[in-house]
Formats: sequence, structure tokens, C-alpha cells
Amino acid sequence: MKKEYLYAGVSIFMWSTTATISKLLLGSFNSMQIMTVTSLFAFVFLFVLNLLKGKRAVPHATLAQTIRRNLGEWKRYRLWDYVQMFAIGALGIFLYHLLLYLGIDRMEQASQAFIINYLWPIMTVLFACLIMKEKLTVQKSVAMVLSFIGVIIVTTGGKLSGIGTDNLIGAFYCVLAAVSYGLFSVLNKHKGYDKYFSMMVYYLAALIISLAYTVATNDWFTLDLPQTAGMLWSGIFTTALAFTTWALALEKGDTAKISNLAYLTPFLSLIWTGLVLGEPFDPYSLLGLLLIVAGIFVQIKRKKAE
Repeated sequence: MKKEYLYAGVSIFMWSTTATISKLLLGSFNSMQIMTVTSLFAFVFLFVLNLLKGKRAVPHATLAQTIRRNLGEWKRYRLWDYVQMFAIGALGIFLYHLLLYLGIDRMEQASQAFIINYLWPIMTVLFACLIMKEKLTVQKSVAMVLSFIGVIIVTTGGKLSGIGTDNLIGAFYCVLAAVSYGLFSVLNKHKGYDKYFSMMVYYLAALIISLAYTVATNDWFTLDLPQTAGMLWSGIFTTALAFTTWALALEKGDTAKISNLAYLTPFLSLIWTGLVLGEPFDPYSLLGLLLIVAGIFVQIKRKKAE
């Protein structure tokens, strides 16, 4: 197997566990508590990664030389760059995850929340039109309509009435999470910061905000061993490490082919939520997911034609 597909497979596997792990953690902690611990784990992992990156490229360099070289690269950013990275991280890491956790907590099934979250590629297209002045074409509009119809089907479960308030509120949170991540994706691309370094700063922003809230509200908590393992998995494996392996996959392979593999994630997530959480298979969720993915593929087809 080519390395790029191995890296992509690791990322997809880890991402697919997000809804299941989050639902389990939300049984014991609130969204802000989860954000605090998972952001800490993700930041520490990315901090070490950024200190040591490039070591293999210069095999004769000592560990101290590698760290000094990487620290020197950090100094090339101005204070304004750090302010912008902090703001982008607050939007795309802190706010996105907080809204997603709130959505998962309120919706009947974690899989529903995760499916609606996959509106973010369409939101990325929309914000690219608004911010980067890309043209809004008929195909883009069709893609958006298909995806939003998919969200409606997932939220309502095929019902025209009697929809639970919690489900509607949860769906609203998930749509806002998708909006947040779509805007984050466009701003991140627009600024063009180093992907490894900027991601570390983004998680630092999420850690500072969530920790400040914990201190201000005196909302302290303790973790037992299984809870720590869940936080560790959520903070490192489904976020920081998954991001790293995905970046390596895109770096080594064909971007279009690798990117398309990401849409396997929500289908695999349905399996995890069924096996671990015991959530029943919902044909309307699958139908809604297919429509959302169809909208995304309409957009992909348009890009290839350009």
C-alpha cells in the first residue's frame, strides 16, 4: 500500500470515531470541560511535533540544533500574525468543536450530528465566494441545495411534524459548527500560514479560551483512567494526529484523490455509533448523508471541469 493511502486511512479511521467518543464523554462532562482537556492534549502533541519536525530531513543535526532551527522559524511571524492565528483558532477550533459537542449532546443520535456536520465543505465553497470572490455558479447552487435537503431529512427523520425540540436545537448547533469550520477553512487557506505551526497556535487559542472559562466559573473536575483515555483519544488521535497524517497524505499523494477519501468518514462513523452506542440504523440518516455527499461531489465535479 502506498504511504499516502495509509496516512489517509489512519486519519479517516480516527475522524470516524469522533461522534462516538464525544457522545461517551458528554455523559460525564460538559462541552467546555471536554474542550479544555482535549485542547491541552492536542496543543502539547503539536508543540512537540513543531519542535522536532524536519529532523529526518537533516539526519546529522543534533536534537538541540533541530529545536533551535524550528524556534528560529517561529520568530519570523509578527505579533499581528499571532493575533490573526489566535482569532482563526478561536473560530475554527474552539467555536467549531464547542458547537459540535453541543449538537451531539442535544440530538437523539450522535451519527445524525456528525452527518449534519459534513455541511462544512459546502460552507467552505460559500465563504470562498464571499471572501475570495470566487464565482457562484449554478452547479455550486445545486450542490448547496442538495446538501441542505439532506440536512432537513436527517433532522426530521422523514417526519413533517412532531420533531423533537432537542433535535432541532442540536441540528442548529451542528449547522453553526459547519459554518464555523467552513469559514475557518477559507481563512486558513487565505492566510497561508505553515500548516503545522498554525494548527498548534489554533489549539493554543482553544486551550486559553476554554481554560479561562473554567477558571472564571470555577468549573473544576477530575478524571478517572477511562475518562483520561477518552480525552487523550479525542485530543490527540481524532484531532492533532489525524490532522498530521492527513497533511502527510495530501503532501505525498494526489490531492483530489486523497481529498475524496474523506467522504468515507461519515459512513464509517455510522458503523461505530451502531456498534459502540447501540444506535439503530436509520435509513433517513443514510438518505440524508447520501444527499449531502452528492452535493459535495457535484462541487468536486465542477472543480475538475475548470
